Amino acid sequence: MDPQAKRNFKLVLEYDGGGYHGWQRQQGFLTIQEVLESRLEIMLGDSVRVRGSGRTDAGVHAKGQTANFYARTRLKPEEILRGLNSLLPPDIAVLDCRQVDHSFHARFSATRKTYEYVILNRAVPSALERRYAWHVRPPLDASAMESCLEPIRGERDFSAFMASGSSVRSTVRRMYRAELHRPDADHVKLVFEANGFLRHMVRNLVGTLVDAGKGKRNREGFAAVLAGGDRRLAGMTAPAHGLYLLEVRYDKEHEQPSAGSDSR
Repeated sequence: MDPQAKRNFKLVLEYDGGGYHGWQRQQGFLTIQEVLESRLEIMLGDSVRVRGSGRTDAGVHAKGQTANFYARTRLKPEEILRGLNSLLPPDIAVLDCRQVDHSFHARFSATRKTYEYVILNRAVPSALERRYAWHVRPPLDASAMESCLEPIRGERDFSAFMASGSSVRSTVRRMYRAELHRPDADHVKLVFEANGFLRHMVRNLVGTLVDAGKGKRNREGFAAVLAGGDRRLAGMTAPAHGLYLLEVRYDKEHEQPSAGSDSR
């Protein structure tokens, strides 16, 4: 292996976002990207730029955030995995590290992303879940919420659920999966899988779905908000601490290591 040749490494990360101001580096705020890059610099002896699959907001958690970086190193992926986990704080963990083709980009190569939002639905709060679920006291009608999911499946214009002040080329996204799960009497979990998400889109969807669960909206009213494209007609932005980035998916060819490279 040529020690001067840069290699492309893909990471899969899990983190508790409660102590960080989101993923992306920001002046004066501690972020996941900053911590990860600083630990890689210690381990590799050179500055490294890490690209994430997307920006998670302050307080948002991840069970499957993806990132990639280029580095000149003889270290094997499993050695990078062990080394990073020995240097990172306990609220960030690297679940997987592998060498990938040079064309792989954590953000631009992504084809689908999956988010989960967790609601604690009971009268009393939880001391243990206060940073990991949105506490909603009134009983939620899960059937009413679930009926509102059908209109958002497929290719839709989600401008009504985009944070104000956002600037994107298109507000159209394809929603492959929108599901409600009730794992027990106290929790509601909402899962969304799409080819991309607008800023605060999931949190705004959840806030509007909770309105439906409280009897403030029905399926037709929810569909009208979606069709109208006016953020002011949608519900509140759900708190960040109930949101988790579950998975980022890629085409298989992007994940194959370069020919002749050591991918162990």
